[in-house]
Amino acid sequence: MTQQQTMTASAWGQLAALSLLWGGTFLNVRVALDALGPLTIVAHRVFWAALALWLVVLVARLPIPRGRRVLIGFIGMGILNNAIPFTLQAWGQLHIESGLTAILNAGTAVWGVLIAALFMADERLTLPRLVGVMLGFLGVATAIGLQSLTAFDPRNIAQLAVVASTISYALAGVWARRFLAGVHPLVAAAGMLTASTALMVPVAWTVEGPIQLALDLHTVLALAYLTLLATALAYALYYRVLAAAGSGNVMLCTLLVAPVAIVLGTLFLGETLASRALLGFGVLALGLLILSGRLPLRR
Repeated sequence: MTQQQTMTASAWGQLAALSLLWGGTFLNVRVALDALGPLTIVAHRVFWAALALWLVVLVARLPIPRGRRVLIGFIGMGILNNAIPFTLQAWGQLHIESGLTAILNAGTAVWGVLIAALFMADERLTLPRLVGVMLGFLGVATAIGLQSLTAFDPRNIAQLAVVASTISYALAGVWARRFLAGVHPLVAAAGMLTASTALMVPVAWTVEGPIQLALDLHTVLALAYLTLLATALAYALYYRVLAAAGSGNVMLCTLLVAPVAIVLGTLFLGETLASRALLGFGVLALGLLILSGRLPLRR
């Protein structure tokens, strides 16, 4: 079955909604960083989102599966899909623009296709996908710049940290299909966020001090967005699309996330991106269109 056959109109609509929600993440993380450390932001984000989702699960009386396999699924997803990428990207935004972070984050789709091909029998790495992957890597390399591989200053390290976060996201897509197949999306999201909360709250408390609750209005609104919209609601959508379309397709929403983040960064943060970043995103977008099957290759 091809990716185009897999992606229904409903799945594309959910992908678009997910892209808009995640597109606003980068702006709100940058706002929250003015008052909180990156670890504390992540701790807030996963803790309150977990509470919100468990409330929905209890009200809806959704079945909560038990067993070692599901527990391993929650823990793995909490680490791969929350703790590692959230932290790396939040720290990265201390040193690079929110729009550039979103561009590099789009590499998630490339890693998603490659890693899915390695671990999932129904995600073969065909020639068009291979071309798309190569273009994706070229786009990311262009956006970063070759000097990032030789000059390890905070900005360049931050870019590489964001790239590392995309590998973690891609691994999470495969992990969810392996261990959480059949689990209700809201339950899966709540379990994942609970696992990441158990890790991030003590880590943030130890490294950055006691978790702050007395915050200014801008920080509260930013955390509310990250918690309720970009995490609780977004991951409910994420699991639905993942179940319907596969890990490779669900990563394609990052193609739409970057333009949203770039526009918001320009309007509200006064950011300007280097021409190579925009060129890199163009090359990356071409690769993603090929990966999605929307730009078929001919012999």
